[in-house]
Amino acid sequence: MSSQLLKEDTDMSSSIDISPLSIHIGAEIGGVDLTQPLPPEQVHDIRATFLKWKVVFFRNQTLTHAQHIDFARQFGELTPGHAVYGSDSEYPEIYSVAKNRVAASNSFHQQILQRPWTGWHTDITAAINPPMASILRGDIIPPYGGDTQFTSLIAAYNALSPTMQTFVDGLRGIHRNDPQVGVKMSEEYAEMLRKRTLVSEHPLVRVHPESGERALYVGPAHLKSIIGLTPSESAGLLEILWEQIIRPEFTVRFKWEPGSIAFWDNRSTCHLAPRDILDSDFERQFYRTTLVGDVPVGVDGKPSTSLEGDPILAQ
Repeated sequence: MSSQLLKEDTDMSSSIDISPLSIHIGAEIGGVDLTQPLPPEQVHDIRATFLKWKVVFFRNQTLTHAQHIDFARQFGELTPGHAVYGSDSEYPEIYSVAKNRVAASNSFHQQILQRPWTGWHTDITAAINPPMASILRGDIIPPYGGDTQFTSLIAAYNALSPTMQTFVDGLRGIHRNDPQVGVKMSEEYAEMLRKRTLVSEHPLVRVHPESGERALYVGPAHLKSIIGLTPSESAGLLEILWEQIIRPEFTVRFKWEPGSIAFWDNRSTCHLAPRDILDSDFERQFYRTTLVGDVPVGVDGKPSTSLEGDPILAQ
């Protein structure tokens, strides 16, 4: 694709290079140096690309923790590394995503009934104000395996029938940060959840605060039930919606390389952290910063409601 066609297709400024990766979601951005403060036009164009493509990726960007934090601050306020699991002692805005951390948190995954949507999630939707975005940086990358997948909740909503859209537009669901019922876990992991229990009521369809688009806000990991439906009705509808959001045509799969960075919109995506890496001896070390989010608002203009726990505040 020529640069002129690419510019016309993406309707973006020439201050950055944009390479879309799929029809509905995902683009790589080049022509930037994230180790340095970005000029205003690049900040503007990266944000516009982020809003259009829902998740953007950068290659060959070797950042320190401080540079990672400085890059993130150009797009919003930062939360603590993780609102539930803590953060780096020296850099409180940094959350370590290590292979052993994944193994510890998923030590009980063999007990879970595995379904096609198992593991797909939108970050910390049990909070009243889930994060706006996350920026994940690869440090130690396995030679193969460990890919991350993302899906567009806006494309998933748009592909519903008008009748189903009208139905789900008026529904709300309960999001909790507790594990699946009957699953045993380590005492350490259980204690982290007890210290920061979060429960919120969110609309099933969230209106994006910047683009105005409607997103099917139904991350499988934390959405537990739909208000006003019987348990069997709720379970049945959730399975329909979860199958919808993980349809392959709405997704993009990112292969990590040394120096790769992913920056995703938590208001319009779900993602799937890799589990295949647990079946290998490869090391995998990533680091993440998270941007403070707002309270979701439904199609009816009604905001979400907190049932337990505090908002996620800036670090």
